[in-house]
Amino acid sequence: MTEDARFQTEIPIRYRDLDPENHVNNAVYGTYIEAARSNYIDAVIGDSVTDGGMVIAHLEIDYRQPITLDDESVAITVETTEIGNSSVTMSFELATAAGVVATGASVLVTVDENGKPRSIPEEWHDRIRQFEPALEP
Repeated sequence: MTEDARFQTEIPIRYRDLDPENHVNNAVYGTYIEAARSNYIDAVIGDSVTDGGMVIAHLEIDYRQPITLDDESVAITVETTEIGNSSVTMSFELATAAGVVATGASVLVTVDENGKPRSIPEEWHDRIRQFEPALEP
């Protein structure tokens, strides 16, 4: 994450997120990232994820340490690191009071009604670049 990453979502840890070892299940990290990504799109682009015809083409998560119910919440920082003609690459950092617990990245692709890639609307490019000034034009 860059020093100026400005978008963050805090999510409470729920008992149902835990696995038999009393750690947050690894798949739930993806759910946390999904919520943060959705909040970012709503706030930065101004459209709902479901309105824009965006799908996940790639998701990676690097786990550093477990999250437990005692952590109470996880803060997810989101940053757009690249924007192309039809795709947006985002990075994520998940942290608790104990520090960074996971990092990750995803690639979203805008698709048309037939599921084929389409160009990202120019106003989305503009809004993302305005919010993320470090992005190259």
